[in-house]
Amino acid sequence: MLQIQLPEKVKYIILRLEEAGFEAYAVGGCVRDSLLGREPNDWDITTSAKPAQVKNLFRHTIDTGIQHGTVTVLLEHEGFEVTTYRIDGEYEDSRHPKEVLFTASLEEDLKRRDFTINAFAYNDRSGMVDMFDGIGDLDKKRIRCVGKAVERFEEDALRMLRAVRFSAQLGFSIAEQTKEAIMELAPTLQRISAERIQAELVKLLVSNHPDKMQEAYQLGITKAVLPELDAAFATQQNNPHHMYTVGEHLIQTLLHIRADKSLRIAALLHDIGKPAAKTTDDQGIDHFYGHVEHSTDLAESILKRLKFDNDTITKTKKYITYHDYDIAPSARAVRRAINKIGEEYFGQVLELKRADTLAQSSYQRQEKLDQIDKVEELYEQILQKKECVSLKTLQITGNDLIALGVPKGKEIGRILNSLLEEVLIDPQNNTPEYLIQKAKKMMV
Repeated sequence: MLQIQLPEKVKYIILRLEEAGFEAYAVGGCVRDSLLGREPNDWDITTSAKPAQVKNLFRHTIDTGIQHGTVTVLLEHEGFEVTTYRIDGEYEDSRHPKEVLFTASLEEDLKRRDFTINAFAYNDRSGMVDMFDGIGDLDKKRIRCVGKAVERFEEDALRMLRAVRFSAQLGFSIAEQTKEAIMELAPTLQRISAERIQAELVKLLVSNHPDKMQEAYQLGITKAVLPELDAAFATQQNNPHHMYTVGEHLIQTLLHIRADKSLRIAALLHDIGKPAAKTTDDQGIDHFYGHVEHSTDLAESILKRLKFDNDTITKTKKYITYHDYDIAPSARAVRRAINKIGEEYFGQVLELKRADTLAQSSYQRQEKLDQIDKVEELYEQILQKKECVSLKTLQITGNDLIALGVPKGKEIGRILNSLLEEVLIDPQNNTPEYLIQKAKKMMV
């Protein structure tokens, strides 16, 4: 009998329910991850007990989704979702069932789940319950819907994006019948809330296979949720520096950057404004003048539409704004660039510049990479020496200037920025003595 190791608290909840005469199983993704040798993020339990009966059996519970049959059981401040077997009623909007009906049948509960690899149930008494050959699909590394794919996607359109997301996270392929249903129903994703779309896109982008975004495009998903990417795939780049369409270049950039949320989003969107900026000269060479500004503005619009938080929007815009900014490989130029871009963003901008370069053609690629290497080396030296690159570490303050007799107002800012310029040119000038003497001369 196929066995997995249940955590002690999960065993306790299942046993408590069984002792009271109910069925109970660990269910869904936690079972799948255990079979794959992964550490589950959380453990969900399904049971024949009604919510009120679950609440009667455990001292500390929270009504997290009582209308859908879900009660969170708290054990030593750790929460476990316990959900009653249920049948979803008719779906009206590709999102929500009109009603949820409780059932005593585990099979009926599992039949409503999205994919076979998420329809496992397990307890130590009965072992593995696999009614839809999820084990076979794990072996084949395949994402396949439970039952008829069209029905599953008509119930909840977000499942189409989830199929690609699971494919990206697990490195699995999507079954042909499931793909066909996605291509047919992808437009219904427009009915799904921006917040739900955003959550799935982020999981896909920070996965080990962010290039599955290209499959989302091929299946018609991005046309519904990120049409700007479709325009990028349709835009050729007849230019010595490039060998891919804009869309393909964005996908290649994703593959060369680490799995940081804002960096991956910036990688996906850093050239998203190129279609609007494209011109072609008399020799047939394509140019994209002003594409950085177009891309920054369009990225902000996209992220706001998808309800991203302000911190992610700020970081992403900063990375995109400076991804094409030329930094000369000299200590002085690097200090100026750090000051201009911001200390908290500079390292990530270099990461995006490198990924962007690796996703271009071989034309001058090595020269570009060598320059980035040199800039990065200088950046590390500046950090190690703790050289001043902003007003924060300048060895003179506005209060010092006031004490010297500088009136409050714009003059203080003017003098401080002039003094910072002296320090960016030569870090050894960052001493109180030098800066005070220089400030006095500026006051005359």
